[in-house]
Amino acid sequence: MKNKIRLISLIGITLIIVLAFSINKLTSEQKTNTGKSTRSADPTIAVRAHVIKPEKLSNRVLTTGTILANEEVDLRSEISGRIMQIAFTEGSRINKGQLLIKINDAELQAQLERAESRRKLAETNENRQRQLLEKNAISQGEYDVALNELNIVKADIDLIKAQIDKTELRAPFDGVIGLKYVSEGSFITNSSQIARLQNLTSVKIDFSVPEKYSGSVRIGNAIVFRVQGSDKEYRGKIYAIEPKIDPVTRTVQLRAISTFADDRVLPGAFANVELVLAEINDALLIPTQALVPELKGQKVYLYKNGEAVSQSVEIGMRTENQIQIVSGIRPNDTLITTGILQLRGGAPVKILEFE
Repeated sequence: MKNKIRLISLIGITLIIVLAFSINKLTSEQKTNTGKSTRSADPTIAVRAHVIKPEKLSNRVLTTGTILANEEVDLRSEISGRIMQIAFTEGSRINKGQLLIKINDAELQAQLERAESRRKLAETNENRQRQLLEKNAISQGEYDVALNELNIVKADIDLIKAQIDKTELRAPFDGVIGLKYVSEGSFITNSSQIARLQNLTSVKIDFSVPEKYSGSVRIGNAIVFRVQGSDKEYRGKIYAIEPKIDPVTRTVQLRAISTFADDRVLPGAFANVELVLAEINDALLIPTQALVPELKGQKVYLYKNGEAVSQSVEIGMRTENQIQIVSGIRPNDTLITTGILQLRGGAPVKILEFE
């Protein structure tokens, strides 16, 4: 009986010890959880920030265009005839006024010789009639007939000389001549192409931009262009603007000129063009994600004395990842760039990292 009582007492003591241990553990966990809850209630928001500095901003439009020679002409004769001489070499440089081809002018030379003989006779007759007029041996009308005959012969000579000049094709400007399409002995007309002459001291670039930029484009705007097969950038300036918007494509046609091109820039080539509409050397730019739209405009959050301060701003030009701020912020302001959706004016913040 005594052993039974001892066993029951031992079991009871064991149960009391286990219960006391469980209560102590539960109390410790509650205290721990209470500490965690207290810590998680901290209202400070961790953010990243950016110190605003003036930067260079270029408003650029990307488009495509075509390279043109500064001057280009398809060489053709003004008159028909057989080619007696070709005085140029294909692919060579040509000076203005240089003889390129000579067309047979034998018939015109014969006409000129006959007209010169008539002129001499008319001059002799006019001289004789003038002397008679001075002696009152003939009337003024008779002298006028002789003078008129002389003038007609002189005009005929000038006409024949002009036709002879057309038998010589000369270069209208300095340039490089291309392939010839005729040979000596060929009979040509005024529709026969002889060769092509191009002035490559500079090149022109034809391109177009959407009509929304028509009010921003100005003569003198700079462009940067590249051609296929080369990574080199070439620069130029707009010098002419078509005064009409194309009603089909809704674009405005522009023409620029570049004096910095080299032998790799050939007329007819495709060009990737970058049009610089404006450049600002001290623009204030912010990341796009830092701008918060609101009912009456836009705002940003600035970091001041450990708090987020709401600031209304006015925006300007946009780039792919940045927006220009025209007013509302100043250089060296600290802009909050992350956690924007959690912020409100006066909220405590902590900067984890500067971007």
